[in-house]
Amino acid sequence: MSIETATETAPAPKRGMSILFGLTLLGLLLFLWVLLGLSTNSFWTANNISNLLRQGAMTAILAVGQTFVIITAGIDLSVGAVVGFTSVTIAWLLTHGVPLWPAMFLTLLVGVLIGAFHAFGIVRMGLPAFIITLATLTSLRGIGLLITNGSTISISNDAFTDFSRADFLGIPSLFWMVLVVAIPAYIFLHLSRWGRYLFAVGSNSEAARLSGVNVNRTIYLAYILSSTCAAFVGILLASRIGIGNATQAEGWELQAIASSVIGGTSLFGAVGSVHGPLLGAFILATINNGANLLNVNSFWQRIITGALIIVIVYFDQLRRRGSR
Repeated sequence: MSIETATETAPAPKRGMSILFGLTLLGLLLFLWVLLGLSTNSFWTANNISNLLRQGAMTAILAVGQTFVIITAGIDLSVGAVVGFTSVTIAWLLTHGVPLWPAMFLTLLVGVLIGAFHAFGIVRMGLPAFIITLATLTSLRGIGLLITNGSTISISNDAFTDFSRADFLGIPSLFWMVLVVAIPAYIFLHLSRWGRYLFAVGSNSEAARLSGVNVNRTIYLAYILSSTCAAFVGILLASRIGIGNATQAEGWELQAIASSVIGGTSLFGAVGSVHGPLLGAFILATINNGANLLNVNSFWQRIITGALIIVIVYFDQLRRRGSR
């Protein structure tokens, strides 16, 4: 069997079903917006919509990176810690006189190295993805706290911090960054052979290997992309809050996984898209935003998110059983 045959026969979602599911998610998002607009007087204010877009943007980028990993039947629990650590990284570089663009490049390079370390642990050391990324989650928090001595690093670069507050065509700059990530991610996942390799590895890694797919290289690619997206979010977060703080983004890895799963990505691998996790991220951001406006206890937000994951994974299992 050739590589082309293997990747063509991998059970990626049918295009019609994917579009229908995407439209369903979009309809759900619009329904929530209309419902919240009728339930509160402040939802449709310019300030709240701008805040919602900024809030959802960073989770959306994390979810896209997480999706690459989940499609290969893996998981990356470290992305929240990577965000916090890279916020410290760029803050430290800027305060030590490194120009902005080289500092951003070096911060993204840190993300690449973290992703490569994860893949090395999985491919060469034989560690489960759950274990290696969980270990990194705790380690990066500790390293970041050591660098900052348990404190924060203030950023005095106005050009950097002003970016997150700026708008372009009336839309927050942070939201435009979602498009900067999503467009090449869509091309990579859905229109390139590398994207097909991700689906093939997630479907059956041994069959993909026998067909000529470099499974190890594909796993490296998936985890590097995930951590690089997280590092990019770390840069955006540092710009938004004006500090580097290792404890920031705690729990964001669960938000990223939830957004990806709500967006139709299967935790069993080989099923996923780019547009689904984006919509999933903004659905979660809308739920959280609406709950705050309605003065709903924040604990209920976590309960709702957990319930959504259970329901969607359950139906994903039913779908998989029905397709056998």
